[in-house]
Order: sequence, then C-alpha cells, then structure tokens
Amino acid sequence: MTALSETNGREAASTAATIFVCTTCRRKREDAPLGYDLPGEELSRALADEVARRGLQQIAVTPVECLAVCRRPCTVAIAGQDKWTHLVGDLDATAHVDDIVTAAIAFASSADGIVPWMERPQSIRSGGIARIPPVGFTHTEKPKA
Repeated sequence: MTALSETNGREAASTAATIFVCTTCRRKREDAPLGYDLPGEELSRALADEVARRGLQQIAVTPVECLAVCRRPCTVAIAGQDKWTHLVGDLDATAHVDDIVTAAIAFASSADGIVPWMERPQSIRSGGIARIPPVGFTHTEKPKA
C-alpha cells in the first residue's frame, strides 16, 4: 500500500476519497430531550475538523441526509472515483474519528478502494456493512479480500 502525504493534498485526483456522513441517524438516549440524538452531525464536524487539521486536501467530508442504515448509527460511506465504496456503521464522534480518517487515507492510497483487512482499523472492520462495486464493474474482475 502506498501512503499519501498528510500535508500534500495534491496527489492524483483519481486517488481521492470522500467520507459521506449520515446526519439523520438517530441514537437512542434517555438523557436527550427527544429521547435520541443525531450523532452524525457531531461526527461530520469532527471529521471535517480532523481532515483540515491534518491538511488532507485529498479527502473530503460530506454530510448527507440519509444512508438508510438506521439501525447502526452513526454510519459513513467512504467512496472514490472508480473504486469500491465501503459502508460502515456503529461509529462514534469521540472514539472513531482517527480510525475513519486513517481508513480514508488508506482507501485514497489504494488503486481500487480495497484495503487489506488487517490494515483497516478495528472499528472499520467490525462496523462494516457493505462493500459496493464501482460503476462499470464487470464480473471478470476479482476483488481482493
């Protein structure tokens, strides 16, 4: 795996990554006025702050209204042009920001969006929901594990 520079965001555009963050996921919380909170809003802000702090111009953070994984708040999708997209849930703004950014850096560095299992942070491995092939994928291609 080729590492991307955290300070040089001008790597090839084809290796960029976008972290889509669901901002409508509801997490049950008895201490919240409505009985739930919206952890994606906090996660989206925390990720954007961390990406900016590290100078990772090759990684974008984009809040989205719904990723349709309501039972696994909070959920992100890590996507890139011509790469497999990864949908990951059960994430937390306090505990997993570094893991998500680390996964996005590895994703951006990969040729096809598939990072070897053991190189993924534990929260990304355990929170994995789906891996979606890129548009134009054909069955003759064989993804790595």
